[in-house]
Amino acid sequence: MLRVENLSVNYGAIKALKKITCEVHQGEIVALIGANGAGKTTILNAISGILPINDGKILFTGKDITKTPPHEIVKMGICQVPEGRRVFANMSVLENLEMGGYSLSDSSAVAAGIERAFTLFPRLKERTKQMAKTLSGGEQQMLAMGRALMSSPKLLLLDEPSMGLAPMLVEKIFEIIVDINKSGTTILLVEQNANMALSIAHRAYVLETGEVVLSGDAKELAEDPEVRKAYLGE
Repeated sequence: MLRVENLSVNYGAIKALKKITCEVHQGEIVALIGANGAGKTTILNAISGILPINDGKILFTGKDITKTPPHEIVKMGICQVPEGRRVFANMSVLENLEMGGYSLSDSSAVAAGIERAFTLFPRLKERTKQMAKTLSGGEQQMLAMGRALMSSPKLLLLDEPSMGLAPMLVEKIFEIIVDINKSGTTILLVEQNANMALSIAHRAYVLETGEVVLSGDAKELAEDPEVRKAYLGE
């Protein structure tokens, strides 16, 4: 579904990504793990079109989307849940969801998207008219995910969904990620909590300073002594 080929991104003189190649197949959960500054978020932002790339290309369902504007990429079926959630603070839960459906021309599709969000995240239904800034961190994460799902993306990019959440909520969010995947959405996941990421992913890539240093089956990587030592705290 997605193929990133020899992707290079520079921030001024800093080489954030150095000829990264990775792919995501339809129906998979693929995790990107690595230390802070390894380039994980940069990959997602490049795929979303919100970051210019220096070299390489990005293919989605066989089409080259390297220079496609972000709003067109959303219409093609890729949606990102950004790190830090980035909900519209002074808008209600319902208005945030409606913003996620901005590219839908059919009001019934918007209504169906809102219903899906409320089914996945019942807590949002209880807070329909509440301002997003008054929600807890976990509720804001649910809202950010619900907003991204409004356009029924083929590929969902999740950036640090567990950041700043209580352990019990982290488990709940990851259960919902698995449910979203089982319902037919392919997922590319960036996650600092490598244990949780590898426990739900099918495959994973390990990044270090802008390069892929390991890749393979997620369960096998979770058992790899080097990965356990470097990223799983063992």
